[in-house]
Amino acid sequence: MKWFIFCSLVLFCSAFSSCDDNLLSGYEAMPPISVAKPVIKDITLSKSYPGYVSAQNSVNLVARVSGYLEESFYDAGSRVEEGKLLFLIEPTQYKDNVMQAESALEISTAKRDYAKNNFERMKEASESNAISEIDLIEAESQLLAAEADVKSAEASLSLAKTNLSYCYVKAPFRGRVTIGTMSSKNFVNGSASPVVLATIFQEDLMYAYFNIEDNQYIKMLWENSEHKFDSVTVFFDEPTRKVYKGKIDYVSPNIELSMGTLRLRAEIENHNGELKDGMYANVILPYTKRDSALLIDNASIGFDQLGSFVYVVNDSVVEYRHIEVGDVINDSLRYVVSGLDKDDLYVSKALLKVRDGMKVKPVFK
Repeated sequence: MKWFIFCSLVLFCSAFSSCDDNLLSGYEAMPPISVAKPVIKDITLSKSYPGYVSAQNSVNLVARVSGYLEESFYDAGSRVEEGKLLFLIEPTQYKDNVMQAESALEISTAKRDYAKNNFERMKEASESNAISEIDLIEAESQLLAAEADVKSAEASLSLAKTNLSYCYVKAPFRGRVTIGTMSSKNFVNGSASPVVLATIFQEDLMYAYFNIEDNQYIKMLWENSEHKFDSVTVFFDEPTRKVYKGKIDYVSPNIELSMGTLRLRAEIENHNGELKDGMYANVILPYTKRDSALLIDNASIGFDQLGSFVYVVNDSVVEYRHIEVGDVINDSLRYVVSGLDKDDLYVSKALLKVRDGMKVKPVFK
């Protein structure tokens, strides 16, 4: 009897120990997994496009007359004011041409005045039949010829003064001037064809040019019934660094058929002169708003043949869930278009440690 009782106790203890091991192993099979709920936030959706920056105005400073380049009056790359003298081309011969044209005009003017007085006297004489009609006609013809000579002399003087003004190459507006293409004392043959001496850029206001897809333009029209977007953000390295704000001032009236794109332009203030003509840029264009949008950690999203997915935890059981995603917001959150509810718990870390149907211990972190 004692032997029977002893054996029963041994069997009972063994069974209890086995049950306890099963419970412990079941508990250990539910590892702690970090979970989170979607963030609910009003957002603005945008898209980035490559583009380039151009100065508001750029003009080639050219020599339009021939002569020796006597001197330049600016430092290469410096900012100059409108009307500042930049280059001087030998003006001596053009000053002489002006003086000759002025003298020719004085002579032709005197001849015209004489012909006019003579015609007036001949006209009075013809009224008393003191001269023949032919004499009157001849006097009138001399007057008309003299007046034509005056107009020709005036045009020659105007041309001479214009050519003289070309000797003084001035800044057409306030801007920054490139290094000269020719050094002083070189001969410039600008009468045959204009010779570029330098280029001036008007930099206070810059333009950012970029192209958007035609379907993106249509999408903006559909989704912007309540909101109008006319501002953009321009950056040159990373959007987390310095950015510039711009305002759209031009939308092309046509679609470029070869590319299927629409050309846009944005104005950017550049008072400190940091932006330069020809810089490549990235332009962020907002195109719609979403109120109470669902946002999740971008690192919690996996990808497979079906697209994007997350792991959702329901009653400690992991569930594979396919979702449709949109833009990245604030560099770390992803907008969820569909497939997720605001009260869902999604696995936020260690995606490789979970699988569909797995039991886990959800932990908020």
